[in-house]
Amino acid sequence: MLAKVCSAAVNGIEAYPVEVEVNAGWGDTLVVIVGLPDAAVKESRDRVSTALTNSGFKFPMGRTTINLAPADVKKEGPSFDLPIAVGMLAASDQLASDQLDNFVMVGELALTGAVRSVKGVLPVALRARAEGKLGVLVPAENAPEAAVVAGLQVIPIQNLREAVGFLEGEVKIARTRVDIDRLFEERRDDELDFADVKGQESVKRALEIAAAGGHNVLLIGPPGTGKSMLAKRLSTILPPLTLEEALETTKVHSIVGLLEPGQALVTRRPFRAPHHTVSDAGLLGGNANPTPGEISLAHHGVLFLDELPEFKRNVLETLRQPLEEGRVTISRAAGSMTFPCQFMMVAAMNPTPDGKMAAESRSTPREIQKYLSRVSGPLLDRIDMHVEVPAVKFREMSTGQIGESSSAIRQRVVAARHRQRERFASKPTISCNARMGTRELKAYCALDETTLELLKNAMTDLNFSARAYDRILKVSRTIADLAASEQIQNDHMSEAIQLRSLDRQVWT
Repeated sequence: MLAKVCSAAVNGIEAYPVEVEVNAGWGDTLVVIVGLPDAAVKESRDRVSTALTNSGFKFPMGRTTINLAPADVKKEGPSFDLPIAVGMLAASDQLASDQLDNFVMVGELALTGAVRSVKGVLPVALRARAEGKLGVLVPAENAPEAAVVAGLQVIPIQNLREAVGFLEGEVKIARTRVDIDRLFEERRDDELDFADVKGQESVKRALEIAAAGGHNVLLIGPPGTGKSMLAKRLSTILPPLTLEEALETTKVHSIVGLLEPGQALVTRRPFRAPHHTVSDAGLLGGNANPTPGEISLAHHGVLFLDELPEFKRNVLETLRQPLEEGRVTISRAAGSMTFPCQFMMVAAMNPTPDGKMAAESRSTPREIQKYLSRVSGPLLDRIDMHVEVPAVKFREMSTGQIGESSSAIRQRVVAARHRQRERFASKPTISCNARMGTRELKAYCALDETTLELLKNAMTDLNFSARAYDRILKVSRTIADLAASEQIQNDHMSEAIQLRSLDRQVWT
């Protein structure tokens, strides 16, 4: 007898439908799985056979052929255990149900018949809704994750026998529901706050501008000045995630397996800080079966690169294209996959190898130049703002005065982002000023004669590139948004130029 069960698999960050066809025939008892299964899928026949027996079902006698269609796409992981088991029961007349075509099933089986959690349930649920399915049967731990997809019945499954009982109509299982509005309201109080930072008002101002426009930042200063402390607090002043951004971020974290058990949605902007020994595959994604890297895990959040010159230069150079395009394409023999990576890059570094400013350093000019040359000019050009972090004075550290809180700064950032959303309402691909293209720069960054002359002199005196010209315009537009100004004023442009000129002083 032939049975068909609906399932799905993840390719990149999107899911595609997989039809599990099970045919129980005559001959020697043998289970054959076809359809380009990997090792984990092939091993499912042993897990499924034991789970069937321990759940009180009979293992089908004779030759059982299992086809995972489409047959020309490689299938990976243990998520096909549950649909294979259900298909074998249906093919051997141990399960009679007319609901097999209405539900998409995924789940790993334990030898006892219990259903274990799997990765990538959110993309699977989104695909099930797109395919017009009634609902999904998923492991109970993954049910909240799937329940964020509206218009879909999410059935939490504890074990194989429970799944069979539900499909036959003998067992009623309460659907999993999630209140999305409540998820966003349940923001934990941030343990980190800008109020903890003593002094560094100019750096706080720069980070506020960066957060308001989504700009990349490079912090340059000696050790102990608070570069890492400031960078770690940047995510506390970023605007809250929208539902669409939260779904995109959750999909990436889901397929990597970073969601906590029972977690439905990523509602806080991610903050990723990879060690400087990270490889290019770890940063961008890759391996034999491409998976998202750190830049994709930082999607809609912050990627913090501490001690920037200590990263391998070839690793840093791979960031050029993702910084420009907001996505990264990984090509391997098995195929190409594209992952989203719209993130804010915040980097920190010392001005010299021994950490001191150049005038106080004991390093030779040759050693300093060699140290700085680890960060290439093209990469620096893609960083919108270069900010000096000076040493904190004693009177600033010893004062009992508390600085401005993150919540107060965030209110101004949210107001500036709101102006940008209204400005780019007809262009959904542009989420902030940092994502503006050439047309948007012409339309929204028009300058009067005085401001244009100021920018012209800066371009000539500091020898800025054409890319730097665009970045200065974007930053000045953000400063104007923070000031609630429709027009970019002279002081807005002056501050933007100042935030761009530090690299000319340090690298020359």
